[in-house]
Parts: sequence; C-alpha cells; structure tokens
Amino acid sequence: MHTPATDTHDGSASQTVRAQLRLREMILDGELPAGERVSEPVVAEITGISRTPIRAALVRLQEEGLLEPIPSGGFRVRAFSVDEIRDAIEIRGTLEGLAARLAAERGVPDGELRAMSDCVARIDDVLDAGDLDEARFERYVDANARFHELLAGACRSEVVQRQVARGNALPFASPNGFIRVQAAAPDALRTLLIANAQHRAVIEAIAGREGARAEALMREHARIAHRNLQASLANPRVMDLIPGGRLIRQG
Repeated sequence: MHTPATDTHDGSASQTVRAQLRLREMILDGELPAGERVSEPVVAEITGISRTPIRAALVRLQEEGLLEPIPSGGFRVRAFSVDEIRDAIEIRGTLEGLAARLAAERGVPDGELRAMSDCVARIDDVLDAGDLDEARFERYVDANARFHELLAGACRSEVVQRQVARGNALPFASPNGFIRVQAAAPDALRTLLIANAQHRAVIEAIAGREGARAEALMREHARIAHRNLQASLANPRVMDLIPGGRLIRQG
C-alpha cells in the first residue's frame, strides 16, 4: 500500500535519476567540459528539477567519479589523466577476472550459461555480415554489454557486482568504452572476432569449473581496451568517438 510519504519518496528518487542521467549526458557530450563548475541552482534551471533531487544526483556523479567537490561549494567536472584511465581499465580487468573465477568455482546454472552463449551468438551474427552499419553496431553494443552484465551476476557476489558496476560508470573504463574507436580501426573485424572468441572461451572455462583459466581470460580480454586507448592517443581525431573522451587530459 502506498502512503503519501512513500509516493513523495518515489517521486524524488525518480527526479534524482532524471537529473543524474541528464547531467551525465551533458558531461559525456562535452556540454559541461572538464573543469566546469556545476551548482544546484544552475542544474535546476537547466533541467527544471527541484534542488533536493539535484543535490542527490550530484553526489551520485561524484561517487561515479565524474564530478569532484570544490572548496567554495558545489562541484566541478573532473578531468582524467591517461594513467588514471589505464588504472581504471586494469581494475575492470581484475574485477571481471575475479567474477569469472568465482563463477567457475561456485558453479553457474545451465540457463545462465545459455544466456551468455546467446550473447556470443548474437555478436557472431553481427560480425558475420562483415560491415558494421549503425544498426549492427548498436546490436553489437547491446549484446556485449549484456554478456558483461551476465558475467558479473554469475559470480554470486553482491560485493563484486557493486564494484564492477562502479568501475563501469566511468565510460572509458566500461566494456563498451572504446567500441567506436575499435570499430573504426582498419583491423576492426579481426579485433572484434578475437574479443568474441575470448567471450566464448570464458564461458567454456566457467562451465568446466576452471577458475584460474576463466580469470586469466577475462584479464586478457580487458587488454583490448588498453590497445584501443593507445590507438586513440596516437590519433586525436578519434577521441570524440570515446564517450567522455574530452575529459581525458593528455600530456
């Protein structure tokens, strides 16, 4: 049964999510550049949302790492060094490796393994076409994100799942962070095929209860993002293909 207090709480939570999503979009699109001050009154004016849920949204974005507090009050958009991004990618590989090992050691129901295999099959279907148009690209992104989501859930550890989700909140550290850069590379198809072969090998290792192998495969899988980062740094023209790429501070 809903009470007025419950309805008010739900409405405020919904507005907080709306404000959080809108602000994240503005940051990643470059509307709010690195170093830009972000205050409650300004955000309220932009979004038309009251200041209480905005305050909660700003705190959430600080927890995600996209904002940092400033001594005079309010927040500013963070910039990220290349080393910080490398570290974030490394942490993702470590956490997803841990998730894969725990999944293998604890066992995963056949239905979940089939769901992961379905993601691999969907990616194969996309790549078999040979040409990644926008529609196929979106299908790839969806299937890839779903695979990584299922992997995190398969470990049966809420602690690990929370840490994986927190790391993925930084767009360039997420599994799809460098996908557009990857898709634009001359050897794109080959790299994407290798990545999906790694997905398949991880499923096999989990099904075979091979924890160490599953962990090593996922850590190696994250190294593709390291290579994509290096390619992006060597060709600044592709930086805009990375969500939040303008937040990366070079030099």
